Amino acid sequence: MKIIFRLFAIGLFLVFFGFALKNTDEVVLHLFWSATAKAPLILLLLIFFIAGAVLGVLAMTGTVLRYRRALLRQKKENEQQQKAAETLAKVRTQPPMPDIVMEQIGL
Repeated sequence: MKIIFRLFAIGLFLVFFGFALKNTDEVVLHLFWSATAKAPLILLLLIFFIAGAVLGVLAMTGTVLRYRRALLRQKKENEQQQKAAETLAKVRTQPPMPDIVMEQIGL
């Protein structure tokens, strides 16, 4: 499976590399306030792809951090419940103290 994935990645790289070599013509990007930028098409595509990836990662950062905090909170609660269960199990396995038995009998 690993070999298939690597072959697919190499093929995809070759396709994109060929695409980059075919699209070296300069294009004009019209920006705001009558500003323009001239650059090869593939360079502009690469810049916008990277910018989109960075914005996507930044957009997900808050959600990921919120899930991590919730996971840590759940782990702490789970540890507290396990400690409480261990303490309860230890108390149940110990024989009752003699004075408690006397009080239960009514003496």
